[in-house]
Amino acid sequence: MRHGIDDLLTLMQVLRDREQGCPWDLQQDWDSIVPHTLEEAYEVADAIERRAFDELPGELGDLLFQVVYYAQFGVEEQRFDFADIVDTLTAKMLRRHPHVFPEGTLASRRPPGVSAEEVQTQQVNSRWESLKAEEREKRKRAERAVEQPSVLDDVPRTLPALSRAAKLSKRAARVGFDWPDARGVVAKIREELAEVEEALAAGDQQHAQEEVGDLLFAVTNLARTLNADPEQCLRATNAKFERRFRFVERELSAAQRPLIEASLDEMEAHWQAAKAEEKQSTHS
Repeated sequence: MRHGIDDLLTLMQVLRDREQGCPWDLQQDWDSIVPHTLEEAYEVADAIERRAFDELPGELGDLLFQVVYYAQFGVEEQRFDFADIVDTLTAKMLRRHPHVFPEGTLASRRPPGVSAEEVQTQQVNSRWESLKAEEREKRKRAERAVEQPSVLDDVPRTLPALSRAAKLSKRAARVGFDWPDARGVVAKIREELAEVEEALAAGDQQHAQEEVGDLLFAVTNLARTLNADPEQCLRATNAKFERRFRFVERELSAAQRPLIEASLDEMEAHWQAAKAEEKQSTHS
């Protein structure tokens, strides 16, 4: 027998039951689950990048379980339930896709004679951003916000720093606060790097740390300018570093050289060998 979403919701209710539930699950709250949610999202991304599609149903299930957790918290506090989440999401997606659902209902689909290719991507993106802006404005009015509305509203503060930097700069770029091309961003990177060097030369570590943040933000902008996701770029580099360093460890182990006793020159030689092997493998 295959389990369905109702089974999952029931399972969560039992886990959170004061008499029959799990002690660990009963201790959880909104804030304690957030780190797990982020971790599960990263594991989904990792499985996709590794093309480990056999692992993906499990990883996506773990991520869905986080949503079920929040839904249960909502029920317990009489705020919302899982059905409210589904209803809100579906209504929002219908509203944001008028080129597919002209009347904002599942029944009002685009006529069969109009292919997806005929719908201009630029128009779709423009409409999408316009609708999102309208939604942000409505939320602000509903909350009677004191602060002046900003194009930076609703960029989640809980995003990883690189992802949030990319989203912040993308929002600003939409209203013209951007470099004309990638060369301008490269110049900014050089400027920020020079400021890091100045702070280091002055022995001001705190200022140097601040300038490193500015440097990272500028590099994130370069990734955005190249239509690249900075998180994905860094994850790829992390994987590359790990692959090459493991090569260094294997080579030293084969030579019966403990890693801690190897000189930097020895490690660098093996590192370069790892790079050469990867290059040869790529071109073979």
